[in-house]
Amino acid sequence: MDALALIEIGGWSPAMVVLDAMEKSGNVRLLQTELNDAPGVCMKLRGAIADIEAAAQAAEETARAIETSAIIHVIEKPAQHSRAAYEADLDFNPLIEQASVKRPEKTMSEQANFAVGLIETQGFTGVFEAIDTALKTAAVEVLAREKLGGGYITVVIKGDVASVRAAVEAGKAKVEGLGRLVAAHVIPNPSPGVLSLLPK
Repeated sequence: MDALALIEIGGWSPAMVVLDAMEKSGNVRLLQTELNDAPGVCMKLRGAIADIEAAAQAAEETARAIETSAIIHVIEKPAQHSRAAYEADLDFNPLIEQASVKRPEKTMSEQANFAVGLIETQGFTGVFEAIDTALKTAAVEVLAREKLGGGYITVVIKGDVASVRAAVEAGKAKVEGLGRLVAAHVIPNPSPGVLSLLPK
């Protein structure tokens, strides 16, 4: 039986950065993500124990590098009937108007040939100003937005790496005074799991 990794992170955009690093570290499969009230995200991955341990190490190193806290745990041989506890049914949270449990929508085997940028704030005004500035700074497009509750919102942009970097830097500078910047990240060539979870 495959090993199981549980990674819990405060913030949707840091979780996507960590997921990208985990998928690029070895042959692991994202089962689902589950939002919690922290607000935060719990990611659940399966794979052979060596791949899961490599992914857990990548998660730890990446979380440290982006200065976000994370709970990272590996269960080498999950109990035969434990799946009912750790794999949640899909559901919809009316307070944040979106699913709180997500599974990758489709299996993608290749990384993308573009970059995604994520700007996450606590407060809507700050993120909307940041994205307006980002779009005026470089040739990027808005892909989606994700809400966690508690006023946390992430907007995702797409473009080539240089454009996304310039847009994210310009956008995050506009948040001060309008909201609290939670995170701002660029993911070059995002992994299949990250792409499959991007909100529509």
